[in-house]
Order: sequence, then C-alpha cells, then structure tokens
Amino acid sequence: YSVMDKQGNGVAVTTTLNGSFGSKVLVPGAGFLLNNEMDDFTTHPGKPNLFGLIQGSANAVAPGKRPLSSMSPTVLMNEDGKVSAVLGTPGGPTIITNVFQVLIGLERLKLSPENSVTTAKVHHQCLPDLLYLERGIPQKTEETLRTFGHRTGRRGSIGDFQLLCQTQERGIVGVSDSRGGGDVSYTN
Repeated sequence: YSVMDKQGNGVAVTTTLNGSFGSKVLVPGAGFLLNNEMDDFTTHPGKPNLFGLIQGSANAVAPGKRPLSSMSPTVLMNEDGKVSAVLGTPGGPTIITNVFQVLIGLERLKLSPENSVTTAKVHHQCLPDLLYLERGIPQKTEETLRTFGHRTGRRGSIGDFQLLCQTQERGIVGVSDSRGGGDVSYTN
C-alpha cells in the first residue's frame, strides 16, 4: 500500500506471502498464513526458484542473511526534499521492471499518474532469456522486437500497482492498477 498525508508525509509498503497462500501454513488461533520467503534463498545454485529466478551461492541460506527480494516500495522526493510520490506493486521478479516503467512514465515521459500506471508493461529477467509483453503491446511491436533477435512471450498482466502522487494541478492523485484488486482512497 501507499499512503500520503496533507502534511507531506509518505509511506510505501510492500508485503508478501511469496507464493500463492505462502507456506500454506495457517497460524493456529490467529487466522493468518505464514509466508514462504525462504524460497528467495537458494538451496541449489543454478536451479530456478518459484519465479524462475536462477540464483548463485552468494544467496545461500546462512545466519543473519536476508533473502534476495524484488520488493521495491518507493518514495520519491522533489528538489525541496518533500515527498512527491509513493508507489509500489506486488509481482515477484516483475516488481523491479514495473516500478522502473512507472517511474520513467512519471519522471521522463511526463505521463499523467493514471497513464504511468495503466500503460502496457514489458518484463525481462535475464534468465530465462524471454521478453514478456503485456496485453496492450501491439503485435507489430512484438514482430519488430523479434527481428532484433528477442524471444518474446505474452502475459495477461504484470503487477498490481498502487500510486499516490502530489501534483500542482490536482493535489494528491491516487491510482490503483485496474490489473489487480486494489483500491484508492484519498482526500485533498
């Protein structure tokens, strides 16, 4: 989730169960599931994890270590040091590319917050060597990418983005990605 207030404070939080229903272990009497974040360590270097990420021995299980994670809750600050946006998304290895594409949309392409979130996304994670294209990327674009030697595949959706943005024209603008089940609530 992402939170901003009228005093200019902002918080971006990403949590995870990791896989569907996490470890599938329900805490007795508490009503919540434990995650299976241990899958983000490698127990077999060179073998893919749940998300197809191939890891090396540097990410082995050891005391005091944290597992590799793609979680990227993000707080943007303007040149005056004030919070200008808070954002994040679930999605395993697609998180980093999704956050990057929304940031490029906002900061470089000057898209509206809504268009930054809803524009069709792409994802590549090195291994497997496959460029995933979301629904909405034109077939012609895919064909052009293939002429450059890219292997492509289609995905229904990438991410479930949540964004709050401070704008000069509209105050705080909230966007909840229509790809997922989120919602947005704010007052200016």
